Amino acid sequence: MAVKGRQAGGVWHAIHNCVELEKYTFQPTVAADAPLVFLSRVERIKGAHMAIAAARQTHRRLLIAGNQVNTPEGEHYWDTEIAPHLGKDGIEYVGAVNDVQKNQLLGQAAAMIVPIEWDEPFGIVFAEALSCGTPVISSPSGSLPEIVRQGVDGYLVNHLTEACNAIESLPLIDRSQCRQRAEQYFSAAVIIRHYEQLYQRQIMPEVIHREHPSIAS
Repeated sequence: MAVKGRQAGGVWHAIHNCVELEKYTFQPTVAADAPLVFLSRVERIKGAHMAIAAARQTHRRLLIAGNQVNTPEGEHYWDTEIAPHLGKDGIEYVGAVNDVQKNQLLGQAAAMIVPIEWDEPFGIVFAEALSCGTPVISSPSGSLPEIVRQGVDGYLVNHLTEACNAIESLPLIDRSQCRQRAEQYFSAAVIIRHYEQLYQRQIMPEVIHREHPSIAS
């Protein structure tokens, strides 16, 4: 997202949020009938309605987890596009979840499907899913192309047909690659190192100027 920030001027360095890997258990395999999971706020910009449509068309179970949005728009979305599908065709709402429940929910999932409809700044839940070895199905918006490698950690889709194709292609994803992605790019140790490197780059000119003013000038 640094590219968009640069448009406002200044120098921008993008550093991702980190995942506490010890909270998430890598699951190398899941059952053949493992459900899909939607885990986010249940509102239009997060794409729960598309997740439902894709699950129904591919005849897959879908567990929806996350907070409802208590605004007029949020309640209308829930009443018209979510609630009518619950309890049918394997679509279930499990409510908000804590970290322990999140680990269990993501670990048992064939994929986490959150096909966003906005420029997501990061979305830590995507990295949390990868930490469990769970592929991600989302959209090529915001930071998602920085998180998910197409066809490696999951799929970034533009419409319902692509979402359905992505679900059908999940057996092609190596769950160990998903976990490695989280370890190599989103672990606390990696993110801390990025911050340390950034701080070093920022303070080095000041150190040079203080110790060698003739060089700095």
